[in-house]
Amino acid sequence: MCQSDRERWSGHGTQHGGYVAVTTKSAPATGRRWLARVQVSLKPVVNDPAGLSIREALRHLGFDGVAGVRAGKYFEIELRAVDRAQAEATADQMCRQLLANPVVEEYTVTVGRPRART
Repeated sequence: MCQSDRERWSGHGTQHGGYVAVTTKSAPATGRRWLARVQVSLKPVVNDPAGLSIREALRHLGFDGVAGVRAGKYFEIELRAVDRAQAEATADQMCRQLLANPVVEEYTVTVGRPRART
């Protein structure tokens, strides 16, 4: 990602003309492996046309009891960090800078140990 893209999509730092400039750099990939699970959804006050379409499709399939649907995004991100707190902070920074649009979306981050590789 080039500097202008980083400034355009970041969620913290110094604001420049409506965009926010990133002031941190990525740390080298050291430490233990962690798995961050990120759920991104539209804020309750934001219209969700995809959710409405899904609700109507479910009703057409015979699921008449469906009262509402909200669509969202789900990410599983494997990362390296010294401890859980650093992994959570890194995942939160990813959300603020790229994965979620804070104007219309909210997100939750859950960090745990990754599944064993087979």
